[in-house]
Amino acid sequence: IVRKGKTQLHKWAERQVILCGTCLIVASVKDSTTGKMHILPLVGGKVEEVKRRQHCLMFSSAGSQAQTYFVNFDTLADYQRWYRQALKVVSQTISLVDLSCYSLETVPEYLFYCQDITHLNLRHNFMSLQGPGSLLNLPRFSQLKSLNLSHNRLGVFPECVCDILTLTELNLSCNSLHSIPVQIGNLQNLQILSLDGNHLSSLPEDVGGLFQLNSLGLSFNNFSHIPALLERLSAVDKLAMAGNRVESLELSVLVGMNHLKNIDLRLNGLRWVNSEGLKAACQVTQLDLRDNYLESLDLSSVCNLETLHCQRNQLGSLTLGGFTLRSLHASSNRLLTVNIYPVPNQMTHMDLSQNLLEYLPDWVCDCRKIEMLDVSSNLLSELPSRLLNSLSLRKLLVGNNYLQRVPDLLDHVPLEALDLQHNKLAELPESLFCKALNLKYLNVSANQLKSIPPSSQSEESLSTLQELYLTGNHLNEDCGALLVGHQNLRILHIAYNQLVSFPASKLSKLEQLEELNLSGNKLKTIPSTVSSCKRLHTLIAHSNHIKVFPEILNLPEIKIVDLSCNELTEIQLPESLPSTLQELDLTGNSSLMLEHKTLNLFSHITTLKFDQKPPTTAADSQNSSTPWNHGYSEMSGQRNKLCVSVLAVDQFGDNVEACYGIFDGDRNEEVPRLLQCTMGDVLSEELLDSSVDSVYMCNTFLTSHRKLGMAGQKLGASALLCYIHRESSDPGGSYSVTVANVGNCQAVLCRDGRSVPLSKIYNLENCTEERERVQICKAIITEDNKVSGVTCCSRLLGCSYLSPWVLPKPWVHTEPLCSQDEFLILGNRALFERVSYQEAVCTVQSVQDPRAAAKKLCSLAQSYGCKDNIGAVVVSLRIGEDSCTCEPPVSTAEQRGPPPGPAPVTPGPGDPTTLIPSSGVVTELSSETSASELGSEAGSTASDEQTSSGPASRPERRCSVHPATALCGIRIPGSGPGGAQQSPLQRQPSSATFSSKHSDNGLDSDDEAPLEGVISNGSKLEVEVDIHCCAFQLLSGAPETPKDLNLEKHSSDFLCEKIRRQNSVVVSATNGCLLAVCRREIIDLKKSPSTSCLFGKKLANGSVVAPEDSHNLIEVALEAPKKKSGYFTAPAQQDPEDQLIVPPSLEQEVREQLKGQNPPILGPSMTTSCKTERREEYDDQITFVQNHCICFFSIRRQ
Repeated sequence: IVRKGKTQLHKWAERQVILCGTCLIVASVKDSTTGKMHILPLVGGKVEEVKRRQHCLMFSSAGSQAQTYFVNFDTLADYQRWYRQALKVVSQTISLVDLSCYSLETVPEYLFYCQDITHLNLRHNFMSLQGPGSLLNLPRFSQLKSLNLSHNRLGVFPECVCDILTLTELNLSCNSLHSIPVQIGNLQNLQILSLDGNHLSSLPEDVGGLFQLNSLGLSFNNFSHIPALLERLSAVDKLAMAGNRVESLELSVLVGMNHLKNIDLRLNGLRWVNSEGLKAACQVTQLDLRDNYLESLDLSSVCNLETLHCQRNQLGSLTLGGFTLRSLHASSNRLLTVNIYPVPNQMTHMDLSQNLLEYLPDWVCDCRKIEMLDVSSNLLSELPSRLLNSLSLRKLLVGNNYLQRVPDLLDHVPLEALDLQHNKLAELPESLFCKALNLKYLNVSANQLKSIPPSSQSEESLSTLQELYLTGNHLNEDCGALLVGHQNLRILHIAYNQLVSFPASKLSKLEQLEELNLSGNKLKTIPSTVSSCKRLHTLIAHSNHIKVFPEILNLPEIKIVDLSCNELTEIQLPESLPSTLQELDLTGNSSLMLEHKTLNLFSHITTLKFDQKPPTTAADSQNSSTPWNHGYSEMSGQRNKLCVSVLAVDQFGDNVEACYGIFDGDRNEEVPRLLQCTMGDVLSEELLDSSVDSVYMCNTFLTSHRKLGMAGQKLGASALLCYIHRESSDPGGSYSVTVANVGNCQAVLCRDGRSVPLSKIYNLENCTEERERVQICKAIITEDNKVSGVTCCSRLLGCSYLSPWVLPKPWVHTEPLCSQDEFLILGNRALFERVSYQEAVCTVQSVQDPRAAAKKLCSLAQSYGCKDNIGAVVVSLRIGEDSCTCEPPVSTAEQRGPPPGPAPVTPGPGDPTTLIPSSGVVTELSSETSASELGSEAGSTASDEQTSSGPASRPERRCSVHPATALCGIRIPGSGPGGAQQSPLQRQPSSATFSSKHSDNGLDSDDEAPLEGVISNGSKLEVEVDIHCCAFQLLSGAPETPKDLNLEKHSSDFLCEKIRRQNSVVVSATNGCLLAVCRREIIDLKKSPSTSCLFGKKLANGSVVAPEDSHNLIEVALEAPKKKSGYFTAPAQQDPEDQLIVPPSLEQEVREQLKGQNPPILGPSMTTSCKTERREEYDDQITFVQNHCICFFSIRRQ
């Protein structure tokens, strides 16, 4: 309902109202298709709420002839939506309409009513060149000054734009344009023309007639030389030609273009710059030559040069004139020296990091105005004394060199930041803190310091030091007394030193302390005076010997507490916890038991980490079923949120495999969390379809990219996935690791003490191939080397709107593992930017526990200056022979019972593959026996049968290094000892391990009577299990006759076909039934509410505990969710066609139990009926195969 004017003379009427662009459009009649439309310009006007009428707004235009309309809405939602949008319009100072990223093909028809539009943004659409509402109608905007048509895939230059004579700014970037029409000369008012990201190789001469043009963007095109017409564009002061094909530059060409002061020739493949000649380009003040192939550079003739960027070239020598030079950026080259003459007295900023400098030139010390000097990552062995005593130097970065001493300070200096990490310093100057009173940041980590200088030479200290990093030295507790004078200290990192204690009286005086890192020392306690540090928000003290929980939970601003890998036994909690506490890490404290009351107090904490079960000892680790274990660490740094996620599954799938991953979202946490929850499942599904590493890994990444949905449109993440497995062609062979990654996450393998990179860094700075690919796709790479200013990575999961420049296709590499491989390290960009590959390897080698090693890596990266999120995963490998846990067979002459004769196999008359045992009785477990009872009472089912050819022998236990030669009762040909022939129905005993402590039944096996055949070590049971496959068999012996040969071949082909169809069968026993569950049901089982998304076991408090060390038959049943329907409660039903072998001693008892049922056919009269499959349908529609794979358990009692 609409009313015009402020007086009551106008009546309310029902009209159609449209808020389009910068105007309010009101129909003059009820039927808006007829009559004229009233246009109310809103820019500079106002919109107000009408309080005396519900859901009513007043719209007023600007100016002396202002008009007013009252609009009443039916719903509150419409009222609020219109109010928000109208406020944006009236607050504009110009008539701007932004329709970018709306997937438009035409301009909305009502927009042409807004004749006051001066700025129109149609960026990132699909605008058409023909038809109603197409670009042909743009000249209807009579006052249009700025038009943005970038990223519309036009293909050709829209000539209709040349008819908008009022244009002063035109953006046609990224439209695949190959030429510019001569009509461009009509736009005489044009001042800014952006043609970046096209396929242009030349410009028409008419462009030279645009005398008002002051900005011309030609970056990322196909120009091979600088256009000569630029000489006529006297108002253009910047040459923007980055990302073209200019391979050589003649400075004499720039002489005629004396109006060009700023030249950008980044990413051109530039190989040489010729400065010879009588004339010089004296007008150039800023020159950008980054990311080219220059080997030498002489710009001494450019006498007015103020700023030079030449990073990431191959420069061995650099010669400059120093008359006006103010800033020099020459990092990541091969510079041995830098020649500048005369001395650059105007120089304030110089970056020579990551070069090959062995000494600093003398002219560096003579610079009178130098404020920042970065010479880190060079080969410097000493610093000039004059440099450190400079009266202008405020920031000095000399890390990662070979300094053995720092010169003494002779007088007070204005130095504010000093970075000396990763050198060989044994001491610091005694007068450092006394003379550098302005020093606020000092980093001397990774040196050989045994002490630090005093804060002052008197009792009163004037120190202004705020950040002190002392990690990785040889400091002891005596340094605590020397820290007292730094009363303004906010951040103190003194990790991985030799501190046995920290003086309590000294700690209480650091009242301004906000972050304290004491990790990796020998501390047994943290002084109670830590409660005096009221501003402390982060305490990191992992990897010590702390037994008593410190008094920190009463601090008002505490946020992060990390006391992992200590010896805590109890926690004393205050009556109430601070609401600021966000993260508490108590993992790795084997003696710590948290009560339910304590857990309830911690319920408000965002991240609570503690062990669900005691960590395995060294002996248990050696006896584990997988030859690897892992530890990981995540640290948020100075960010408010953690944008790094880790995936770690020691037992992946149905075989002895593992899957590890790390995901870094840079500044978003949504995408890493989604990838953490879904990528493991996607990989397991892709493995069912292909065994080729490049296929299943690429499909995993592409599927995960697609599953991100809307979150992956504008957000993205680097991802790395490691899959440890055996080769599909050789299931009993050695292990391999397949690594796939996109972005900056990296994986490193330690092989014989050396680092072996397994991943590829996909960013524009390090990967030339990717940079060239992105340039060919005509992406805009900004000066900070980011695609469209968004990300420095050329491959990510997510960021779909940056396609085809940013792709989700991963790098895939498979590396065979050997006995020299010690561990894997997975880390994100922030970790490996601060910690080199070899240092990471040496760091992990010095720590036995993978979790403590991952913690140490993250702590080191923080102490080295990292402020971002850090993530690290350490996977300890035991692939060699030393990890073998096989138990050799022990022969015994004692017979436990009368050995029955071998079971003969006689092909039936109707089917040559029918297997006929000599005898056997079908037994049935009581339907009242639950899965939990089965788990606590199951014993050995191995009967005392022995082959007539040899004495009885105890079955040997097998490890993952030497897998058993029999799998699910299938005998591998030639696997017998010495190639001995064995009966096809010989029992193949194996071993299975499960933990009763973490089973859902709540029973403890220690409460039961000891059973023969059950080996208990207190927390685990080893149960001897017989597995009989009556339909699937591989005969180990050579066939005696051609008929037997055909039998073996037919059986083998049938087995292989069945395995390919079912993708391995896993046997489980539950509720007295003997079931064979296919892989798909196992995947569903792992996705059930009782298990975590990472295949771990979710406990009642919501925490996730890693799967057991052995993935075996019994565990599948014990860890199954407790359903009230489905096969978990299906009654035990006897199939008459099932043929099971029963010990003779139990035969009579079984016959009595089966009385009243149809007994199975026994003895040699069995026929082909035993091959028939019978399916039982249950509530959850799961099909069980009972005849192809049968597992029978019996308990031998004394």
